Amino acid sequence: MERTYVEFDAAGFGRAGSVIRYGHWGRPVLAFPSEAGRAWDWENNGMVEAVRPLIDAGRLKLYCVDTFDDQTWSDRWLPLEERARRHGAYEAWVTGPVLDWIHADSPGATDAIVTGASMGAYHALQLALTRADLFPVALCLSGNYDPSTWHAWGERGDAAYFTNPTDYVSGLHGPHLDWLRSRLHVVLVVGQGAWEVHPTQALPSTHRMAGLLRDKGIPHELDVWGHDVAHDWPWWQRQLAHHLARFC
Repeated sequence: MERTYVEFDAAGFGRAGSVIRYGHWGRPVLAFPSEAGRAWDWENNGMVEAVRPLIDAGRLKLYCVDTFDDQTWSDRWLPLEERARRHGAYEAWVTGPVLDWIHADSPGATDAIVTGASMGAYHALQLALTRADLFPVALCLSGNYDPSTWHAWGERGDAAYFTNPTDYVSGLHGPHLDWLRSRLHVVLVVGQGAWEVHPTQALPSTHRMAGLLRDKGIPHELDVWGHDVAHDWPWWQRQLAHHLARFC
């Protein structure tokens, strides 16, 4: 399987960010790891192998990226508004040098899929809702979509509002909402087993997000797996393979 590793400067974060591409042809898929994860986490935790048949068949090219969660959402010393502002800088890195390289590597790619697990699912949904022109499909595994529940403190301003889908989806309206309805498809997947309720709150947050999307008429699927399905990589492997094949 073809593999390419690159790094891009990430302003304000003190280190470059990594991207690893797997595959040679196919629909681009941008993948976020779990909280504070690195680009190689997907390979190390069996996610790349789970979709290897699709990669080898030239049906998808998988682009795995770093997070900077340790300096954004996971830095509990920072008030929520500052975490949200820093997240905006992270998204600028993703939609700037990372996407520039993906588009050069996959010319004409304006139909990429975005996916992620745990906090990576939040990243995937947030990016799809704000940049559906680039990512019309989001596959979100075991996510909590409300950053205000992540040990948040301090006042909440515009940055916190516009980086919290649980806040702003209910306020979507007008032509932009109509466009999202015509453009975006979200798949929300979650289990009911260990760690999906405590401490992650992924199960109730996923149900809440599905309700918000339903109320706004944004196309989505809610796929709730069984009580034996844990918030963990072996289950995310199965969920990814199960759903991704439908879109590539």
